[in-house]
Amino acid sequence: MTQPHRTPPAPAGRTYWLEHAWLGDRTEPGVAVETADGRITAVRTDTPAPPPGAEVLRGLTVPGLANAHSHAFHRALRGTVQVGSGTFWTWREVMYATADRLTPDTYHALARAVYAEMALAGITAVGEFHYLHHAPGGTPYAEPNAMGEALLAAAAEAGIRITLLDTCYLSAGFGRPPTSHQLRFSDGTADAWAARSSLLKERDHARIGAAVHSVRAVPAEQLATVARWAEERRAPLHVHLSEQTAENEDCRQTHGRTPARLLADHGVLGPRTTGVHNTHLTQEDIALLGGSGTGTCMCPTTERDLADGIGPAAALQRAGSPLSLGSDSHAVIDLLEEARAMELDERLRTRTRGHWTAAALLRAASADGHAALGWDEAGRIEPGALADLTTLALDSVRTAGALPRLGAETAVFAATAADVRHTVVGGRHVVRDGAHALVPDVPAALSAALAALRD
Repeated sequence: MTQPHRTPPAPAGRTYWLEHAWLGDRTEPGVAVETADGRITAVRTDTPAPPPGAEVLRGLTVPGLANAHSHAFHRALRGTVQVGSGTFWTWREVMYATADRLTPDTYHALARAVYAEMALAGITAVGEFHYLHHAPGGTPYAEPNAMGEALLAAAAEAGIRITLLDTCYLSAGFGRPPTSHQLRFSDGTADAWAARSSLLKERDHARIGAAVHSVRAVPAEQLATVARWAEERRAPLHVHLSEQTAENEDCRQTHGRTPARLLADHGVLGPRTTGVHNTHLTQEDIALLGGSGTGTCMCPTTERDLADGIGPAAALQRAGSPLSLGSDSHAVIDLLEEARAMELDERLRTRTRGHWTAAALLRAASADGHAALGWDEAGRIEPGALADLTTLALDSVRTAGALPRLGAETAVFAATAADVRHTVVGGRHVVRDGAHALVPDVPAALSAALAALRD
């Protein structure tokens, strides 16, 4: 059984010299960033040469990226679910079959490799929407949170931060018991879910949040239990919301209201809550989410891979809903692509350009994503922030010739995850010159973990 992993202490003090740095509202050349105990202690601009002893980060450095929505085991589906046609619901059956094969040890191996892939993509924190709680058939493990602990250990070993969004998942649909596949997701009641989730402990690299899988998976009368658990702990609370029109229609038939209204009526919405996808919303839904300060996590590469639709991200933000980004099913792990796709999808939908500035998209992928995961002190290059940095090459075939002063535009509209040169988490190099420092051969780790699932 995988044992909990303790994160090694942060370096006592280190100075990084950033050739170019995006500082939230501008790009500056020659920036010295001093760190101690995993945090930024000083940021000095107008530093044309590296200070003595500084680590040099050539290229464009941005704050570490936050992947606000992940299902780590979905990485096993990449390249295997593209044969033939279908819908979200047919894809889901393949996903369930993969979930059935996971154990704490195989999940640890897979998640460690997936999180290492994220680090290579410049991701320094992940929100893991976790509902694989029990053994197949629903029998609890001797350690009730064996699967969650495997994920926490995997993130530590891959060198990234994690918010484990422990997910309440109790039913197959409105008034329907869990299917045989879903039995391992369910604790039976929200109270039992809360008792098990309360056993999880935070640590330096990990925070514990909550999730309502969806309004179809948590009976309405039990939603408040999950919301109260998160409120008592001041923890983030996430929920899949209106991803599918079928769920909206079933919710209206059962409760006479939309999923967003149902969540509002049971106290789920609010500033620490994030709705994931928020694809098929009414104008009233948009006003409810924005007016309550509920966030929106868009996952464009998954939403298009599953043919879910294009959500009203621009309207949600105008209404007051902060935007974050996630790679969800990991059809692609590239937060820069997610940021770019949100803008480009809106262009396709409206046939107009320029719905967000590049800076706003980069904030969604960094500071706002971290905030959605309860890491409010991350996602900025400024004193007091966590020393999490992502450096992009400016001399690749994608970025060569870019104007360094247009750093946000280069990051969002030219670069990809393949351009990540360095990833620093808590003042420590996790990725250096494109190589992972803790998982030496990430492709081999992925191949081995996936082979073990397919045997």
